[in-house]
Amino acid sequence: MKALLLLLPLLLAGCEEAADAPAPNAVPGPNDCTNAATEAATARCLQPTLPEAYYVEQALKYFDTLDVEASPDSIPNYSERSARWEWEPWLLLTGYGKQNLIDVSRSLRRVDPSTVPIRDCRFFPTQPFARCYISFTYEGGPCPIYEEFVFNDAGEMTFIEAWSDLDNLRPTSTEDRWGEAANFNRLSTRVPGLGKADGLIDPASPEMTAAAAADPLIADFANRAQNFWATWFDALQNAPNDFFAVGCGW
Repeated sequence: MKALLLLLPLLLAGCEEAADAPAPNAVPGPNDCTNAATEAATARCLQPTLPEAYYVEQALKYFDTLDVEASPDSIPNYSERSARWEWEPWLLLTGYGKQNLIDVSRSLRRVDPSTVPIRDCRFFPTQPFARCYISFTYEGGPCPIYEEFVFNDAGEMTFIEAWSDLDNLRPTSTEDRWGEAANFNRLSTRVPGLGKADGLIDPASPEMTAAAAADPLIADFANRAQNFWATWFDALQNAPNDFFAVGCGW
């Protein structure tokens, strides 16, 4: 009996560990690593490879590209197939490819100039490695945004995801201000290929096709990426006239 009493704490501890361990056949959540070490690997399969400050600096450089008071030479280290997804009321896939992102930002500095005076960017040890609360200032007023950035092993920015930071549009909450909940609804952690070392997206790959068959949002993303300008112009034509004002809260 004495021996049993001595072993009881160890037995109970073992039971607690077993209770905390995930079920072996548990269905992965939307922000889990899936298909690791394959062409279909998702973003959470990657770990940071560079200092924390690097990821924050890259996020800040991204906002420099849209800030007329920042140097036009301050450009983040984009992947060749970097994608930008801006949730409604914005136009969803609004950038695809390194040169496209650079060219569009240069055009916006001329035709729709803004500054980005408010920037709170932070590093996170799981993808997206950089997450920011920022506010643009346009002629019409401020425009608050929550934005996240995914990177590959070389430190290239592979995916940008943005939401309006307004009631009924922001994805975060007081309890989960930085999107750390296991069920946080983002696209970046669901796109196959972003979890490869190079993080290169292939919207026509068999892996993307398989993911699209199970996830309508992935299907929509893949279609837009394969037909970027056509789908972007269609989104613009069909958007309400005041979509920008709605997203900014004007």
